[in-house]
Amino acid sequence: MASLFLVFLLYMPSALASDIGIAMHGEPKYKAGFDHVEYVNPDAPKGGELRISEIGAFDSLNGHIIFGNKPEGLDYLSDKLMQRAWDEPFTLYGLVAESVDVAPDRSWITFHLRPQARFHDGVPMTADDVKFSFERIRELGYPAQRRVFGLVNKVDISDPHTITFHLGPGYDRECVMILALMAVLPKHYWEKHDLSKTTLEPPLGSGPYKITSVDPGRQLVLERVKDYWAKDLPINKGYYNFDKIIYIYFRNDEAALQAFASGYYNYRHEFDISKWLTRYDFKNIADGKVIKEEIPNHRPAMLKAFVFNLRKPMFADRRVREALSGMFNDAWIDKTFYFGKLKRTTSIFPNSELAASGKPEGEELRILTQYKADLPPEVFGDAWQPPPGDMRERQRHAIELLKEAGWKYQNERLVNEKGEPFRFEILLQDAQDEKVALEFAHDLSKIGVAATVRTVDNSQFMGHLTQYDYDMVAYRWISTLSPGNEQVNFWGSQTADIKGARNYAGIRNKAVDALADSIARAVDRATLVARCHALDRALMYGYYMIPLFYFGGDMVAHTVDIHRPSTTPVYGMVLETLWHQDGG
Repeated sequence: MASLFLVFLLYMPSALASDIGIAMHGEPKYKAGFDHVEYVNPDAPKGGELRISEIGAFDSLNGHIIFGNKPEGLDYLSDKLMQRAWDEPFTLYGLVAESVDVAPDRSWITFHLRPQARFHDGVPMTADDVKFSFERIRELGYPAQRRVFGLVNKVDISDPHTITFHLGPGYDRECVMILALMAVLPKHYWEKHDLSKTTLEPPLGSGPYKITSVDPGRQLVLERVKDYWAKDLPINKGYYNFDKIIYIYFRNDEAALQAFASGYYNYRHEFDISKWLTRYDFKNIADGKVIKEEIPNHRPAMLKAFVFNLRKPMFADRRVREALSGMFNDAWIDKTFYFGKLKRTTSIFPNSELAASGKPEGEELRILTQYKADLPPEVFGDAWQPPPGDMRERQRHAIELLKEAGWKYQNERLVNEKGEPFRFEILLQDAQDEKVALEFAHDLSKIGVAATVRTVDNSQFMGHLTQYDYDMVAYRWISTLSPGNEQVNFWGSQTADIKGARNYAGIRNKAVDALADSIARAVDRATLVARCHALDRALMYGYYMIPLFYFGGDMVAHTVDIHRPSTTPVYGMVLETLWHQDGG
């Protein structure tokens, strides 16, 4: 029977020495008996508070359904079967699961649970809890989870600590990884509560923190569980060092920055380069009480963009999207608003080896050639870059493209054959994006396009976003160094009409579908990279979005009593590895 298994590591008699790993490609970095990951301080002291700002509000502490506005920190409440290491592209190590067996073709996975795993009320975790979690998340979870969990066609429980998931047609290599990242929910608790509803009652968990104070619209307090069952596991050593994590909510980021300047909270992750360069001149920094750090990373940067909604007829023609994209004055915007410190995003995987460059060759070219009929010819040339030339040249080219697409410039307006004007709205969530959107709208007016800008609060924005109720929206995607089947959720035709999915552009393209689906099926790293390059070219030359900018690192400010490990992993600084220690 053992010959049927791909056993990544053998079961070890000592629970703390039996952590095992599953790598998406290749072998795990850490082997059986490892003491801790390299990017932590295993001797970090416990204690103190981490106080962080958040914008907006929250109305639900149920983090397992798509409904409601949820606060940060809910991931700390429930342990997963396995936990990710941040110095590898995609490798998982045992948490609730002590060891795993996986079929050679990854068509099934067996989890052997740790006998000491338990919920905060002392009740042990069992395979029955895992099965319950799987069934409820498959029913109520996010679309990407439901898609993967829906591929499971059989669940076997061998004993209270052993459970096997069998995958049916359509599965890929990443499915077992997604199953391993499943949070284990307490069946005995949720059978008495409605998992399908939003709630402000702190749920029963099992993780390193529990919620001890809830003040909707103001703050959420999490306290470290002193007798946390998994605190000494190698994958957790050096993690979760603060006695309290306090999320403090502000109406907008301006208020949050002023509060940080006055010392109201002690850790801030900045995302606005202009604020970073001009607003961090307050007294606490001058007095040496606050430290500013720019921490490099090598993870794909957040893909932030103005996204076309192809469900709107005006954006259905690729030539129209290319024309409008060309009117985005990136060089002027970067110089004027960002002091020339940002980089224009030219890939769906910026800041990483997954970004396409040059002309496609080898495996990448072979992949693209298979879908030549459904791809624009430009994908076979150099990787996408912003159009050359000054704005007058771009304007002339844009007008030519629009004319080809059936629009004409008449009486200082762009109109179609019916005389209807070309107008649309850019929907924003963050007031920081207004200056860029307004400048873009101004430049569009030069070719007769009437674009307006509207900023709404978080609740309104999420309502519009999940319903795809917008013309153009400023939003983002986040990818890892090991993209997988979430790419289908981002770009695939099958998710274009699923509310709450992340195909914000409404893309429907056979080549994109096939390329996105192929990524999680790559059997090695080289093939994965080639497929990512191919998908990158297809999306960038499809002009489904107008990519904005990225920094390529983390801009962090914190008080001097907040410390971080000397080693930074490839994904960048890991918040959970920070600690408090007086004395600077």
